[in-house]
Amino acid sequence: MATLHKHILSSPSSLVVDALVGVSAVNPNATVDKQHKVLYLVEPDRSRVAIISGGGAGHEPAHSGFVGEGMLTAAVCGDVFASPNANQVKRALELVENDKGTLMVVKSYTGDILNFGLAREQYCAVNPSKIHSLKFVVVGDDVSVGKKQGEIVGRRGLAGTVLVYKIAGALAQRGASLEDVHRIAQFVADRLGTIAVGLEHCHVPGTEPGSTHLKDDEIEVGMGIHNESGHSRIRPIPALPDLVDKLLGYLFATPETDEDRAFLPWPKKGASRNCVLLVNNLGGLSALELSSAAKTIAETIGKSGVNIERMLVGTYMVDISKYARVFCHTTPAPTTERGGAPPRTDSSTSGTQAEEATSSQKKDNAPASNQFSDSVRQACNALIQAEPEITQMDQIVGDGDCGTTLKAGAEAVLDTLNKPDFGSYGAVGFISQIGQIVGDAMGGTSGALYSIYLSALAQGLQGNLGEPTRAQYAEAAAFALGRLYTYTRARPPSRTLVDPLATFVELLKDPGINLDQAFEAAQRAAEDTKNLPARVGRAAYVNAEAVKGTRDPGAWGIRCLLQGLLKGTSKQ
Repeated sequence: MATLHKHILSSPSSLVVDALVGVSAVNPNATVDKQHKVLYLVEPDRSRVAIISGGGAGHEPAHSGFVGEGMLTAAVCGDVFASPNANQVKRALELVENDKGTLMVVKSYTGDILNFGLAREQYCAVNPSKIHSLKFVVVGDDVSVGKKQGEIVGRRGLAGTVLVYKIAGALAQRGASLEDVHRIAQFVADRLGTIAVGLEHCHVPGTEPGSTHLKDDEIEVGMGIHNESGHSRIRPIPALPDLVDKLLGYLFATPETDEDRAFLPWPKKGASRNCVLLVNNLGGLSALELSSAAKTIAETIGKSGVNIERMLVGTYMVDISKYARVFCHTTPAPTTERGGAPPRTDSSTSGTQAEEATSSQKKDNAPASNQFSDSVRQACNALIQAEPEITQMDQIVGDGDCGTTLKAGAEAVLDTLNKPDFGSYGAVGFISQIGQIVGDAMGGTSGALYSIYLSALAQGLQGNLGEPTRAQYAEAAAFALGRLYTYTRARPPSRTLVDPLATFVELLKDPGINLDQAFEAAQRAAEDTKNLPARVGRAAYVNAEAVKGTRDPGAWGIRCLLQGLLKGTSKQ
């Protein structure tokens, strides 16, 4: 089976923006910020909760096709299969700013979680009044990857995401509070299950023609929406009823039948069991085939004793040759998003680029002290000096770029420290600026994690005039760690940078322990990572014996940073 690599488009580079303008042309309620690739409601009701979602392009109609009253207020689009960056998401937050708050619905992929999370923290760092009015829901509905394999990375976000923001949007339209919208959205997300089967992998426009992945008589079970391989292949292709039986086995798994995939809280047999069924075309099925599959699925579910409260069949989230299904215990309500919107009747088009808003970095009353800036310089120098050592570690357990990435961030901070106006920032503005600098300079996962933590640290220090005390730093550091935990499942001991960071933060709160003792404990935590199995990041894919005996480079980077900070403190 050959992979399709023919496309009808003007240019791969303009494809996403062109598509967004096309969506706005048939949706009388929406317009486009072309620079940031955000589709948003022209006149949202700012007395109601706003709902934002997004991700890489290539999954349409998700997410831009669902911007409308009673659903999404804005959708943020990255390039094909690439997460939007934090600046794009921040622009969406500015466009939907309102009196009731905003819910961010994010698919469970590292890039999406970190970039949406980073945008949230940076936005709150310069808008402290918004700290409690931005809520976050991560949707992971995949049931193909078992609990053991996905222990740290979690379940992938698939078509069930659409149901989450459909229900959240309906609640918001009825005037529900942010707390209620967030609570119900999380409730739905916790009760979703999706399983996909694919006929073939897809081709990304603008890339070289792909090769055949599957044989003509073969299908793949558990495929993702970014061309990821599934967990198993079936050959020959079974009859539809047999295939449906196999797929429903994943969705109806219980601790008794398949403990590793018993994700959904199904009641015991004999009790009333209800669901919403969504049969989603991932792009490769004709409407004829999809309807036939939906009929077989519904009949099979009915025979199992589960009552289908509501059934939805169509194309909701695609992979620019598969189909998926989703279950949850609720019933959606009508909307005016693109699928149900009347055609545009006016001759004008509102698909124009919105004027970019600017947000100025806030300063507190007192400039940062020399001790503070000297400590930051020492931390940066320590990371730069440790680059060869950290690089050597990462060449063994990762992809070899951790040392140079940390060095790039440190050098960018040092360059900024030398600017005349930077010294006028107080501690809060100083830390917030550093958070944005390292995010831009480092990029990737490390840059996002550092930037999220520093932006949250600045939030935790809001309201403190002058130089913060140790107790205030300790409280803010604990707050920032909690916010970081929102976006990563790593918890100590995890063989990640979280290990020494969490150790230091915990001891910083104890006034009976001096800073040197707190650092020594953090250093031991970083050292101990050499004895831990890798369960997250690229190291998780490296042979266990090859990793053993080598410290985690990210954890060692935190150790070096802390050592530099304390060196600067002790010189005063």
